Amino acid sequence: MENFDLKKQTPNLIVMALLVTLPLWINYVSYTQLGTQVVVMGLAAMALNFLLGYTGVLSFGHAAYFGLGAYGAAMTIRYIEPSTGLGVIVGTLAGMLAAMLIGPMIVRLRGVYFAMVTIAFGQVFYFIAFRWNTVTGGDDGLTGWKRMPLDFGFAKLDIQRDPTTFYYFVLVIFVIAVAIMGLLLRSPFGRTLIAIRENERRTRFMGINVNLHIWMSWVISCTFMALAGSMSALLNNFVDPRAFFWRQSGVFVIMCVMGGMRSFWGPMMGAAIYVWLQDYLSSATPNWQSFVGLVFVVVVLFFPRGVMGIIRRKATE
Repeated sequence: MENFDLKKQTPNLIVMALLVTLPLWINYVSYTQLGTQVVVMGLAAMALNFLLGYTGVLSFGHAAYFGLGAYGAAMTIRYIEPSTGLGVIVGTLAGMLAAMLIGPMIVRLRGVYFAMVTIAFGQVFYFIAFRWNTVTGGDDGLTGWKRMPLDFGFAKLDIQRDPTTFYYFVLVIFVIAVAIMGLLLRSPFGRTLIAIRENERRTRFMGINVNLHIWMSWVISCTFMALAGSMSALLNNFVDPRAFFWRQSGVFVIMCVMGGMRSFWGPMMGAAIYVWLQDYLSSATPNWQSFVGLVFVVVVLFFPRGVMGIIRRKATE
């Protein structure tokens, strides 16, 4: 077992301390629901980064699995059983199963071809949700449901009415998901993904099945993306076809690039910046997307390693 290195664990400890204490200070700058949105979007961005930042494969269709998670949770609660836990499980499994089926059809593609095919599959799900009015609610979205309290038999957790309790529920899910991703990336499997990112041809020459590893990375990434989608649906008590749209996939990519693709916590940082800018600027101007786009361009041009790259450079000076 490796010795505990406090210096290496400092970023993890800082992020966890900020997230755990967020309800105590968030009201001075914003509100608790926005903090929950940051955690949800942070999980989605880190899920995409598992594929993009650590495997080197760009997907512009991850919104499809975000949407499957959201609709899976919402439709389960409305049509099957008013159970938050069951909704999260079904939503996550829906995204995972879709990724397992679609993955073999696209893992041989690379670069822009891979990205375009992922967009195409995402748009298929979008039009299904948009047109299937009787089940999905169509363009009006799926309403008539809400997240339910968690009943453990010996105790009940009221995540329905208390925003702070719901925040900690989402945070627990986030910590578990991030811990699993961290363990995977520190394992031989994770090192193999990095090797594929750095030099796919050399990795093939070593006898490694590259396509299988990319498929596994794809499925893991999409599964956690679906989990984030289910959390988003529970947060808003609402879901509509825009959860599938290709623009949502672009937002996840922006979060990763803005925060720093090749760093573990970079996408979380990018998600926090994006969500805060969206909330603040959208209340000030209807053209808020132009300002967010300008910030993104500045980061790409002058800070290609993202915000985390800036922090790391300052820390080593």
